[in-house]
Amino acid sequence: MSEFCPEVWPEDPVPSCQTDCQECGLYRQGSRMIWGEGNPKAPIMIILDNPGAREDRKGNPMVCGTRQTLQQAMHEAGLTKKQLYVTYILKRQPVRAYDKEKTRAICMQHLLEQLAEQNPKLIVCLGNVAVQAFFRNSELDVKGLRGKSHLVGEHTVTAAYHPLAARRRPNLYPLLREDMQFVAARIREIN
Repeated sequence: MSEFCPEVWPEDPVPSCQTDCQECGLYRQGSRMIWGEGNPKAPIMIILDNPGAREDRKGNPMVCGTRQTLQQAMHEAGLTKKQLYVTYILKRQPVRAYDKEKTRAICMQHLLEQLAEQNPKLIVCLGNVAVQAFFRNSELDVKGLRGKSHLVGEHTVTAAYHPLAARRRPNLYPLLREDMQFVAARIREIN
């Protein structure tokens, strides 16, 4: 395998009809809307809870720790960036407290629009927040769903540990890598 080097993936532009969205209220926190990153035509859609930092304090592009860890696990599993598109439940990074339930319910509509338009072959929910929002069940967790495919509506979905959790708790990293290996095997089966 080639040597791993994290990189800033290109952002998917926010659809013009959504650029001024103020429904969920996160626009008041000053963070900009990020629709997604990577290849919008990719067969695999990765869903995170919300966008992380994409620029340092001076505005220079950067790869945050979450993305570094995710990209490394995907690389080690043999996945390429061409196969992947990363998007979020929330399209803005929260910087203060907010009404989580209400905001996620509103923002899920954006995600459902993305799914209808992009129609990925496999969806991967990273972390409990993404799992619970996407499956619409606050009782579910990654531990109980990982390593298996699930049908949610018309979509084939799996779950994996959140890269930030694997970064904070290194004992989880091998499990995240295992989750990405499952994704790689599953997408080969689907194709």
